Amino acid sequence: MSLNLNKGKIIVPVALVLTLIAGLIIGRILIPGYFNVNNKSNLIQQDKQQVIQDISQERHNAITKAIEKVSPAIVGINVEEVREIRNPFFDDPFFRQFFGQDYPQRQVIRGLGSGFLISDDGYILTNDHVAGNATKISVTLTSGETVDAKVVGSDPVTDIALLKIEKNNLPYVNLANSDNVIIGEWVIALGNPFGLFEINSKPTVTVGVVSAVNMKASGGENRVYKDMIQTDASINSGNSGGPLVDVEGNVIGMNTIIYTGGSFSSGSIGVGFAISSNRVKKISEELKAKGKIDRNFDVGFRIQGIDDRIAKYYGLKDKNGVIVTQIIKGGISDQAGLKPEDIIIGVNNEKVRDQQDLIYAVNDLRVGDVLKLTVLRDGSEKIIEIDLKSAK
Repeated sequence: MSLNLNKGKIIVPVALVLTLIAGLIIGRILIPGYFNVNNKSNLIQQDKQQVIQDISQERHNAITKAIEKVSPAIVGINVEEVREIRNPFFDDPFFRQFFGQDYPQRQVIRGLGSGFLISDDGYILTNDHVAGNATKISVTLTSGETVDAKVVGSDPVTDIALLKIEKNNLPYVNLANSDNVIIGEWVIALGNPFGLFEINSKPTVTVGVVSAVNMKASGGENRVYKDMIQTDASINSGNSGGPLVDVEGNVIGMNTIIYTGGSFSSGSIGVGFAISSNRVKKISEELKAKGKIDRNFDVGFRIQGIDDRIAKYYGLKDKNGVIVTQIIKGGISDQAGLKPEDIIIGVNNEKVRDQQDLIYAVNDLRVGDVLKLTVLRDGSEKIIEIDLKSAK
């Protein structure tokens, strides 16, 4: 009797254990996620972190890396310039008889622009029209510090100015070979449009492509804008003097002028021009060494354009070129053999289409250069070389 009871006691626990095991097996089949919730939660968390990391890596492309590389070397520039202002009415004798002689008034004009460091000891490049005539210059660094700057040298013709601040161990940019610029490649314009640099001591960035190279642009004031890089990266007031950078973070040009589309518009329409880095480098090195570009010469001849009447009279095929109307006796052109009525069709191995082409070429030269003219005289071509000497 007792033996049968013991067997019953053994059978009951075994049955319970078997029931639990069967329940676990069935539960795992029917609701497997319940048992893997912790593992799946960990996997989901890891997947999220991986996605975030992948997105972060994808956002950092060549453009963002170039901006990160160059930005510390960009500066905002504020200038003060003293100008003499005259009332135009007092140029008229009628008004002077009532109000007497008018004397010029001195007025302080404030302006702003951009620049970039090209050495660790504080040399900065910008445009002449930004700082060339300034009486006071202050430069804001990306560290937030504002320091005074002085003009080392400036060249109004090329619109390039070299500044200096008294600091060391500064970040600076590399000037690339602008001859290697490719039309259509991505470029980045950095600077201080509308003074926005002053808000957080950081440059404003716009992106575009190289639209054209070796461009000429008119700028007035005897400026020679040649070898320009055209871009559709947005350039606005205050961007002048800032760098145009390739995707490797190298400076290929200095942002200088824009076309606005009309006198009633002052903003960017996607047509901006930068002075090529090769031209900037050449001029800045001379400014650093001499403080100026010596262009104090007189070519000693006068010209006019060719119209239909002149072309017909001299039997010319077209109206390309200019005609020499006057030679200063004893001047350098007279000594070189240039004569009145010579038709100038080339200058320094470039074609001359009109007066502007010749003026551009001459204004870009300096004392010591040779002005090489290709002229038509009596139906045949002749080469005239004029040594440019300093005017007395």
